[in-house]
Amino acid sequence: MTGNHKDKSITRRRALAVTGGTVAAGGLAVAGYQAAFADTATTTAEEATTASASASESSGCMTLMSSVTEGPYYLDGALVRKDITEGKSGVPLTLRLTVVDATDGCTPVKGAAVEIWHCDAWGYYSGYTTANPGGSAPAESEDGSTADDDTYLRGYQIANANGVVKFETIFPGWYTPRTCHIHLKVHTGGQKEDGTYEGGKVNYTGQLFFDDTIAEEIFTLEPYSKHSGSYTALDDDMVYDGGGASSGLLTLEAVHKKDPSKGYKGFLTVAVDPDAENTGAGSGGGGGTPPGDAPSGAPGDAPSGTPSASASS
Repeated sequence: MTGNHKDKSITRRRALAVTGGTVAAGGLAVAGYQAAFADTATTTAEEATTASASASESSGCMTLMSSVTEGPYYLDGALVRKDITEGKSGVPLTLRLTVVDATDGCTPVKGAAVEIWHCDAWGYYSGYTTANPGGSAPAESEDGSTADDDTYLRGYQIANANGVVKFETIFPGWYTPRTCHIHLKVHTGGQKEDGTYEGGKVNYTGQLFFDDTIAEEIFTLEPYSKHSGSYTALDDDMVYDGGGASSGLLTLEAVHKKDPSKGYKGFLTVAVDPDAENTGAGSGGGGGTPPGDAPSGAPGDAPSGTPSASASS
């Protein structure tokens, strides 16, 4: 698949619901869908029917998820907040993530701090707004938003009694040579302080992934279509290992079946070991090392269109 995207009509587009790929050891996607709605006061009939049908398939627990690289675009001090968009334009994405203890029957990890960060529609990260996303894209400053260049599309949420967190964000764009993804960390043992999360330890570092068919459709829409170039498909990504939901592949549900621009809901259960401590180095390929002068510009000294290895996650 290539990224030479053109504007297309979206009035007749089909809606796609991705089931989250391989279900690991007894129903990862199942648990994710059910628990994701546990913090909602009411449930629609359609959602209840889906959850009920899924529950009958399996009642087991899932395997421990393997950590991968945090990549070079991590920044400390993200804010605790549900809406991380700061006015960045893009297709709306609601994430409902459920943190469970894989070492204790997949019981919810109440109080776990889930941290996410990802690029904007053109492939730019806050804190690194001059880093070249590859291909051809407008400068980040041309997006017309009032977003803070140091904080947009980053944030924490604290898991409720059901282990659930919810984020309001946008569908990420892409950058060379990676597929579309969202980074996340699960922290425990710390506390909210001065608007961010302090102390404790990182139990898990991972990435969330998107079905290629949905991503390809999204990237034909504004503002994504202004970024052209070679997009890396999921199977060709250096980090995603093909494990489906157990490797971070989201279950996606279209908000409006005939109009993908209305947005998606994404679901996943993240099975972790709350006693483990993770360095962020991970086991995925192409990790690279975060640059020492992170906020000042692009990682490495790669020329336009050829990001260095350190910029590849």
